[in-house]
Amino acid sequence: MQKFRKRPVEIEAAQWDGTAEGATRIIDWILGHGSTATYTCSNPDRCAEHDGDAPHSISIRTLEGVMAASLGDWVIREPFPTGDRQFYPCKPDIFAKTYEPVAS
Repeated sequence: MQKFRKRPVEIEAAQWDGTAEGATRIIDWILGHGSTATYTCSNPDRCAEHDGDAPHSISIRTLEGVMAASLGDWVIREPFPTGDRQFYPCKPDIFAKTYEPVAS
């Protein structure tokens, strides 16, 4: 069996703080690059009745379908071999194991 190593790739990422303002910043970033994302309430009826206190997420359209970023998740913009870039959510523990900061 052959062994392979994942090639190092630089990505752009933003961690969502759970606020509407933070979601707007991330969604604007995604929309600005031609992708699709929306701010979504997990329980719209509760939101309407209790002044928006239900959990929210950022729904991101990916090649695999719509994926949700929850409070604390990272949203990643990663290049593909075709030259395209795609946005997708990543849980904080996976992000910490997979990525390290790039010195600028």
